Amino acid sequence: MGKVLLLDCTLRDGGYINDWNFGEETIKGFGRKLALTGVEIFEVGFIKGDIYDHNKSVFPDIQSVAPIIQPKAAHMKYVGMIDMSAPIPLERIVPYDGTSIDGIRVIFKKDKIEEAYRYCERIQELGYFISVNVVGTDLYTDAEFIEVIQKFNVLRPYAVSIVDTFGLIKRKHFLRLAYLADNNLADGIMLAYHAHNNLQQAYGNAEALVDMSLKRDIIIDACVFGMGRGAGNLNLELFAEYMNENYDTHYKIEPMLEIMDEYLNEIYRTKFWGYSLPLYLSATTGSHPNYAIYLAEKNTLTVKAFNELLQSIPAEDKANFSKDKAEKYYRIYQENFVDDKEVIEELSDVLKGEKIVLLAPGKTLETHSTEIKGKTDGAIIIAANFTADKYGPDYIFSSNMRRFIKIQGKTDAKCIITSNMKEAKQYDYMLNFSSYASKNADIIDNSALMLLRMLTAVGVKEVEIAGMDGYSEASAVYYDSEWEYDFSKEAIQRNAAISEELRDISRYLKIQFITPTVYTI
Repeated sequence: MGKVLLLDCTLRDGGYINDWNFGEETIKGFGRKLALTGVEIFEVGFIKGDIYDHNKSVFPDIQSVAPIIQPKAAHMKYVGMIDMSAPIPLERIVPYDGTSIDGIRVIFKKDKIEEAYRYCERIQELGYFISVNVVGTDLYTDAEFIEVIQKFNVLRPYAVSIVDTFGLIKRKHFLRLAYLADNNLADGIMLAYHAHNNLQQAYGNAEALVDMSLKRDIIIDACVFGMGRGAGNLNLELFAEYMNENYDTHYKIEPMLEIMDEYLNEIYRTKFWGYSLPLYLSATTGSHPNYAIYLAEKNTLTVKAFNELLQSIPAEDKANFSKDKAEKYYRIYQENFVDDKEVIEELSDVLKGEKIVLLAPGKTLETHSTEIKGKTDGAIIIAANFTADKYGPDYIFSSNMRRFIKIQGKTDAKCIITSNMKEAKQYDYMLNFSSYASKNADIIDNSALMLLRMLTAVGVKEVEIAGMDGYSEASAVYYDSEWEYDFSKEAIQRNAAISEELRDISRYLKIQFITPTVYTI
């Protein structure tokens, strides 16, 4: 059996969590403590971009890394990662002299194989060892995977890595990839494995690779505390313990736990990573995890809708995330056109010319209840996305299936919903989603704004609003904690966008606020 080496990639792959902003002292301290563990390879960070920030584990050139890792531990190899999607110019890679990193891990997608080969060739000429990381290995056919292995065999890289980019490779599939790699890699090239944990396969696959007892040396990537984007990565401390118990290694676990306690716990409390339902769905549908992260932040989709939306993304776009693509497919899914002409006419008959009070679920519904009740006498009350039991609304408007699940069948009010809510069963009126949705992606389905547009469409000329308080950086903005959702990080941006929309709507609909609000018209 060959040797098994552990590679820590916390400061690089874990950096997706906090934009690599660990702080200079943490980066230096992390390296010192990691050297005490016996881990053989330390990935210090990304080599990318043009500007060096001492507080980030991202370096625009090789020289920038040197001060961070001095003095280097004799037993440990130091590496950085270059992504062929945006590689630094080769002139920034100075010839190897031992003072900075020892090797460079190059990651690339299928369309960058030729560029990656030439780039790796030049890196080797400069004296560094290279690791070839095949992004989205599961997206290759067996023949394609063998072809890329045989191509890079010519360079005799230090290692070739199976990369489970979407965290969806299960053991049977993984073992086939491992056997293909082992049987086609030239002698002396290590086989590496980089896992993501969307389906909780990282530990089991790493264990299976070690237990294959291959003659060649292997490398297992891991992060302290499993730190990593979304569901995270293989836990270094857990796998080191496995190696100690089963293969007579002597990794020191205590320094890893100190790293967790001193450097990572605070980040974990504010920027959670780990297993989640959206990331499970992204893995099972073969979608880039960033789709799950982006769509989950909207907090509008039920599990069924989330799954349907991810499945509807065309195969050619599933692996290539962008915010524009995510928003495009979200909007397509949500629009689900229905002809609502008759519904608008019917609502116009009952609402036009009446006194209308719109209730949103802000905290001022509690603090200003006397003023609100004074305004609701003789008015038609419409609640936006909540039951508003205390005020006995005549209508409830909903554009959010997750919210409507808590409403349907639990109110005597008539329910008006939008056509994106495919799972709704108990409602009175359905409106075409795209007719009332905002063009601003951040507030595309804000229920109060959609309701105001609907009131304009049915001919209402004036509306009074209570509980539309605005988002707060303190996060708690709803009068009932059941409805709470944290938009604190985008509060200023969302408030500005909604104010702008309100000003546009107010050209056709006179809007008066009964309760205090941050919005300006």
